[in-house]
Amino acid sequence: MSAEILAPPPSVGDVARGRVRRALRRRTVAAVLALLVAGTFLAYLMVGDTCYPVDDVLRVVVGEQVPGASFTVGRLRLPRAVLAVAAGFSFGLAGATFQTMLRNPLASPDVIGISSGASAAAALAIVTLSLDETQVSVLAVVAALAVALLVYVLAFKDGVVGTRLILIGIGISAMLDSVISYVLSQAAEWDLQEASRWLTGSLNNAAWRETVPVLVALAVLGPVLLSRVRHLSAMQLGDDTAAALGVRTERTRVTVIVAAVGLIAFATAAAGPIAFVAFLSGPIAARLVGPGGPVLMPAGLVGALLVLVADFTGQNAFGTRLPVGVVTGVLGAPYLIHLIVRSNRTGGSL
Repeated sequence: MSAEILAPPPSVGDVARGRVRRALRRRTVAAVLALLVAGTFLAYLMVGDTCYPVDDVLRVVVGEQVPGASFTVGRLRLPRAVLAVAAGFSFGLAGATFQTMLRNPLASPDVIGISSGASAAAALAIVTLSLDETQVSVLAVVAALAVALLVYVLAFKDGVVGTRLILIGIGISAMLDSVISYVLSQAAEWDLQEASRWLTGSLNNAAWRETVPVLVALAVLGPVLLSRVRHLSAMQLGDDTAAALGVRTERTRVTVIVAAVGLIAFATAAAGPIAFVAFLSGPIAARLVGPGGPVLMPAGLVGALLVLVADFTGQNAFGTRLPVGVVTGVLGAPYLIHLIVRSNRTGGSL
């Protein structure tokens, strides 16, 4: 017999100590990520064409009037930075929710059509209907919810299977991308510039009127998702096992889908479909947290950090100012290729 067969099973104490170590690692990772987000946020407010010392920035943040800094930091950089954190956290949290629930790293909103639904609606609203920014945002939210409902209904057959939902979502996403391409081909020059900026994913012209709805959605829907962490962990073992553990699987699935889609819809309406943030945040958080731990909160923090760093880089590291979606796209595309190649070599599923 091999040594593995002869090895004694772990004791109750070993199991308990393992749980404590994993919980400590999760808390440590979350704390470090939160500190990184806070530090990057502060650097975002300080650095630009004009740099300000940290004390001036903090005075502006608490509401004091500082000549020069009150406009540059308070009116321009602060709402943009807050929107970056809120949108990034929303994308990361919602993306990790879908990936956890469907047990597939491809099950992110920008792959299964939800972001494409919001983008197609926004393109139609800008190019064909000539709506203002508020109306574009409302239509994008409604379209994202409608596409999510359509994908769920088409994928439902004695329950929802992750692979079936992903394939249907990819098909609908392809159709919506064709609609976007057609609409853009018919657009006037000014409308084309506005639609292209929105579709790329950009924080340009960010203001409190775009930021506040995302913050409200995050405050309402974020706790709904975080409160379902245990249920989602149980559902990773399969619906039958989760039901045996007392989880109402379909009720949980519908609740988290509605909450996650709501977050994606509001974030997309405010900042556009920032590429690959929802897709990357969950796997990065899972690597940091380690096996067997919930990743929703770390994934949200990773998403916030990704958007902050990407927008800071796009604004300051090149000769020209790049939209945040361009930078995240450069980061995300190689990872998608790596994921597909790895799956093909191992013969496993995505």
